[in-house]
Amino acid sequence: MTAAILATLLGLLALAWSADKFVSGASAVATHLGMAPLLVGMLVVGFGTSAPELVVSSFAAAGGNPEIALGNAMGSDIANIGLILGTTAILIPIAVHRGVLSREMPVLLGITLLLAVVMADGSIGRGDAVILLAALGVQLAWSILSARRARPTDPVDELAREVEERERRAGMSRRAAWAWTIGGIVLLVIASRLLVWGAVGIAERLGWSDLVIGLTVVAIGTSAPELAAAVAAARRRETELVLGNVIGSNIFNTLAVVGIAALIAPMAVDAEAISRDLPVLLAMTAALLIMGFRPRTHGRINRVEGAALLAAWIAYTAVLVVTAG
Repeated sequence: MTAAILATLLGLLALAWSADKFVSGASAVATHLGMAPLLVGMLVVGFGTSAPELVVSSFAAAGGNPEIALGNAMGSDIANIGLILGTTAILIPIAVHRGVLSREMPVLLGITLLLAVVMADGSIGRGDAVILLAALGVQLAWSILSARRARPTDPVDELAREVEERERRAGMSRRAAWAWTIGGIVLLVIASRLLVWGAVGIAERLGWSDLVIGLTVVAIGTSAPELAAAVAAARRRETELVLGNVIGSNIFNTLAVVGIAALIAPMAVDAEAISRDLPVLLAMTAALLIMGFRPRTHGRINRVEGAALLAAWIAYTAVLVVTAG
């Protein structure tokens, strides 16, 4: 048990650190290769923040624990909304631009409903995985097309300006950028193997299911980089980036993380994932949309609403832990 706990903690720490280095390196590489800053933000940074979930879930599925992959994806989505957005909104209200309300948030809700559809029969097979990954391809194509059509006055360009500012602050050479990108990937793989091994060991000794360990320990651990980045962004009053990263991360988790894991190893879906966890995910995603549309908030998620999101996540996690045994 001690070895499993140490492996889990070490894996979580290494995962957070290597994910940050991978994102920094990959962003610099993309910039050196001439990729537009907006696309760097959408693709490299957006994918990079979900890299821990993707790598952990892939190894869990390959190792015969696909429910950890499903729990990781769903748990990370719930934590992104409840823990990360809730904490950020308590620190400083989150601005919600009209474009995000009309495009990204409805898309996220639709993708979450798609996950519910593929889970409904109690399994996620390779055919379902193809559907999820095809939806990811459509989403990526639509995002790239929208980015190319964006006008200079569009709010989405704030992401491009932020990426450019990050690159100026980092000042990373081409060689250093490639080194951190490759090194970050290697460390992500090692940390993920260590985390999955430790998490499975803890689950077996505590009598927790793979689903619960994925929803709690693994999900919180893989969301740690996003939480650290969100708090830092809140201090700089860059809350638009926090909301954009959370929406992008949840879309990627739902489509790519679950899709790739199911492609590697088709998974049976625990009944509790459908009756307990899926409704929570749908409710929190819908709540995010409603909070953004409420006229009295003037396009913001305020501190009271942030506290409600955080309280909901704490209550949900407490229920998981209390009923896990």
